[in-house]
Amino acid sequence: MPKHLLFLSLVAAWIAVAADNPVTFHKDVLPVLQARCQGCHRPGEIGPMSFLTYKDARPWAKAMRQAVLTRKMPPWFADPRHGKFVNDPSLSQKGIDTLAAWADAGAPEGNPKDAPKPVPFLNGWNIGVPDKVFELPREFQVPASGTVEYQHFVVPTGFTEDMWVERAEVRVDKRDVVHHVLVYIREPGSNYLREAKFGEPVAFTGSQVLPSEIVTGWAPGNPPTILPPGQAFLVKAGSDLVIQIHYTTNGKAAVDRTKFGLIFAKKPPTERVVTVAPHNRKFLIPAGAASHRVDSSVTVRQSSSLMAFTPHMHMRGKSFEYRAVYPTGESQVLLRIPKYDFNWQLVYALEKPLRLPQGTRIECTAYFDNSANNKFNPDPNKAIPWGDQTWEEMMVGFMYMTIPAGNNRSGLVREPEAIAAEE
Repeated sequence: MPKHLLFLSLVAAWIAVAADNPVTFHKDVLPVLQARCQGCHRPGEIGPMSFLTYKDARPWAKAMRQAVLTRKMPPWFADPRHGKFVNDPSLSQKGIDTLAAWADAGAPEGNPKDAPKPVPFLNGWNIGVPDKVFELPREFQVPASGTVEYQHFVVPTGFTEDMWVERAEVRVDKRDVVHHVLVYIREPGSNYLREAKFGEPVAFTGSQVLPSEIVTGWAPGNPPTILPPGQAFLVKAGSDLVIQIHYTTNGKAAVDRTKFGLIFAKKPPTERVVTVAPHNRKFLIPAGAASHRVDSSVTVRQSSSLMAFTPHMHMRGKSFEYRAVYPTGESQVLLRIPKYDFNWQLVYALEKPLRLPQGTRIECTAYFDNSANNKFNPDPNKAIPWGDQTWEEMMVGFMYMTIPAGNNRSGLVREPEAIAAEE
């Protein structure tokens, strides 16, 4: 048979097979949505539409196709050449092809008997039923317009003994006016917000020194805190929790009463999780600068392990990179975000914890685009310093590290302010 006829016959056979085995929602698409999309795209979560059922998903078939072909969804920005991450939600090529083929075929439903069992989501909490729930003591009134400084609420734990937290989750009440939430541990004897009355909001910019630990938080795309077995955050007896909430106005007044829940370890952990935040407050991004570099670093003073990263910038954020420089002089890129997106404050959790010997230096490099080519830039004609609001800028390389449960976190790293002062 001539080659061209053989080719045509193979194409015809492929078309016939495809016609006999069309991609359908229940058999092919729903398993992909369950594995990669429904965590956010269901009632009560951040996704603006639900993908639980065919009726839910069918109107969004073409939008899904576009989002996965351009890799806009699921959101994930790590350069695959550096590091492997246990929470990478990226679709395989097969998954992308499946969603695209389904949309191209007119989004057929197929036989409901082919559907996998529904994923048993727990309404209200993703960590399970909390052992302890804390809530703002009263509603916070968010105005329709204007700037709202960061609000801080000091909440007593009432803990009479040390508690180990292995799971924590923030449940935001009014997501359309909340930019982010952070929950800090204020240990006994700390002077942080010492004059604040329990439950009363305290407004200020971020200039004060923050407490040492962030036990959990919320921002778009930021998952709840669920630690591996044997790891936990330490909340010492007599500690308080400080809830920091960044409200943003949107033209409509709102009333918010955010809450968060904790689940405690059922047996003593072997490792204590601590947060470290290499940051730089002393930058000024020139007006019109398309690629302005800002660096920060910390040096590890005791042997520890690195678990996860959360790079943080605002609307001019362009790229972010973490590097380890070992005592031997060797260096390694740990995480590279070539195209930072301020709309998604993601956690990048390493597949395997990275052991950091004493003397290891963690370096962070961020680039900012303050030019008119940045469509998110509020004003390319202004030089931009550090500031809390989204139209200002930040440069923080949050990291989650572990030390033996009996060790003190004090002196774990050489802080960036001290390095800058000495240099």
